[in-house]
Amino acid sequence: MNPRTGRKHKILVVEDNPGDARLLMEAFGEINPDIEIQWAKDGDEAVKMLRANEANPSERPIDLVLLDLKLPRMDGLDVLRDVKSNSRLRAVPIVVLSSSMSDRDVETSYGLYANSYVVKPSDLDGLLKMVSTINEYWFGIVELPTSGTLDMGGRR
Repeated sequence: MNPRTGRKHKILVVEDNPGDARLLMEAFGEINPDIEIQWAKDGDEAVKMLRANEANPSERPIDLVLLDLKLPRMDGLDVLRDVKSNSRLRAVPIVVLSSSMSDRDVETSYGLYANSYVVKPSDLDGLLKMVSTINEYWFGIVELPTSGTLDMGGRR
């Protein structure tokens, strides 16, 4: 629960493997039942969901995206490129969650303004630890914007 807004946090899991998506959603449900999780099975669907969410003011904004890189139709790097170039969506934090340990994937992801890059754990204990850490960091320590629109240099 977000103490500033009094609402549940909302995560978009972008993962083409239904088994991996289910494990992530179950792990988050176990660690923090106050999180609402949506699932997109490919990058194209993720971008459509993010745009639809942002365009509907009555809809709670997505607080965090967990993004796989290797996706059908539109890969994760294209999703990053699209979202981070959109002034209405760029503030939505995106954590790349990939099995790739390639330096090129890591550097390209950060070059496209990913907020974090995490290598998927290979076992259930590692997954639970990762989910717990993501939950604590993004929903316990970090102050998230209440909208996806950033003030690009305005002064108060």
